[in-house]
Amino acid sequence: MKKYKIQKLPFVVPTNDGKLIEEHFGNASIKSDLSIAHMVAPPKWSEPFQTPEFDEFTYIIKGKKQFTIDGEIIVLKAGESIKIEKGARVQYSNPFDEACEYLAVCFPAFSIDLVNRDA
Repeated sequence: MKKYKIQKLPFVVPTNDGKLIEEHFGNASIKSDLSIAHMVAPPKWSEPFQTPEFDEFTYIIKGKKQFTIDGEIIVLKAGESIKIEKGARVQYSNPFDEACEYLAVCFPAFSIDLVNRDA
């Protein structure tokens, strides 16, 4: 039995807000304890506040992304990264004029049941 898994066709998560989510490992693709996704957030994109039950690591590849974490606004640009610990109230957005490409790693793996988005 091989001790590795190659992901050639990530699962493209259906969205209705223009955001691209390609999950390489996680609950929707190749099962693992963590999730890894390549994402592109379009200009002027945002999602509701959430209080996840997982740690999320984000690495910005291109553009900028805004994080509102427990009331503090943080903007990261290409080459920068952040770890947001589970239990933080966070909103992810791209209020800028250019798309933001980034990688997101969640541990434990992202699950809609663990994200706790505001209504």
